[in-house]
Amino acid sequence: MRSMSDTLARLARLQALQHEPAPSNAPLVELDGFGSNPGRLQARLHVPQTVAKHPALVVVLHGCTQTAATYDDGTGWSRLADDHGFVVLYPQQTRQNNPHTCFNWFVPGNIRRGAGEALSIRQMIDAVVKRHAIDETRIFITGLSAGGAMANVMLATYPEVFAAGAIIAGLPYGIAGTASEAFDRMRGHGLPDAARLQAILRAASSHQGPWPRISVWQGARDTTVVPANADAIVTQWQGVHSIDGAMARHEAGDGYTVTSWMDAKGHVAVEHVALADLAHGTPIDAADGYGKSGPYILDARLSSTMQMARAWGLIPSNERYGLRPRRTASLAKEPDNVHKDDGPKSIQHVIESALRSAGLMK
Repeated sequence: MRSMSDTLARLARLQALQHEPAPSNAPLVELDGFGSNPGRLQARLHVPQTVAKHPALVVVLHGCTQTAATYDDGTGWSRLADDHGFVVLYPQQTRQNNPHTCFNWFVPGNIRRGAGEALSIRQMIDAVVKRHAIDETRIFITGLSAGGAMANVMLATYPEVFAAGAIIAGLPYGIAGTASEAFDRMRGHGLPDAARLQAILRAASSHQGPWPRISVWQGARDTTVVPANADAIVTQWQGVHSIDGAMARHEAGDGYTVTSWMDAKGHVAVEHVALADLAHGTPIDAADGYGKSGPYILDARLSSTMQMARAWGLIPSNERYGLRPRRTASLAKEPDNVHKDDGPKSIQHVIESALRSAGLMK
């Protein structure tokens, strides 16, 4: 059930939107001088006009073919930050690194602690923490697809940095080292067993805990990064959290299920949010005043942005996983202007083209 305060705030925002159109892009500014930047990434930052004395930081990683600005405009993170006073950091891939702006989650030199793109993102975080007095106990990370895989890279290689993370249509850490392996894993082929997945994660750093909380989001209709990867991410993180995979709590709703595993203190340590009608993309609620549907940003009536913000304590509300009433039988399908997974210009086709351009695939 929605809390009364959250419902009133939602109604007020929707009423305001009828009279004042939302800006097309939230203001993101370039973050420069953040370090040696071995991964040659760019960085964009949003700091609201009013922030707490020691605000939280959310690190957001876009998917292939997207930019920081387009992903922010669709997911609404900066608009939400304006209302609730936290800072948003967007690492951004460059076309020099990847012609289609995919983060290089399967290139060994980019996913090790202290190297490549992973170190560049760590340097960005450190710079923002110092310049904006960030509360270091409230740093969170999320991403979609290649960005989701890179979010998992950061959680695995720098677990001491993050309180929690959310991986949307992403992949387990360290399961591919070549382009051909990457595509096999995306299709669910050759995924390591539980023991190997958990060993890879433990070897990513010398950290001994505590470990970040993990939320895994996956569409059942996703044929680009198939649901087996979400299951593997859950398995990978259960080991360090000392979770019994059989001891799960299940919640079912209209078109979604949430499976949660508790730590020894009774807190949710790992959760899996599965959306039955969702294809490849980030689920948003286009009616909440924050999200806007577009390519690979899909109106599912359930906003991953809002749910993450609530789970991470960024929004003062007890409500979670409430959907607005269903309008049609397939609200989470891509709009007409979004390429289908099996189409000639699908995201898989884009990634393959990028790899060929980089000389990583024939």
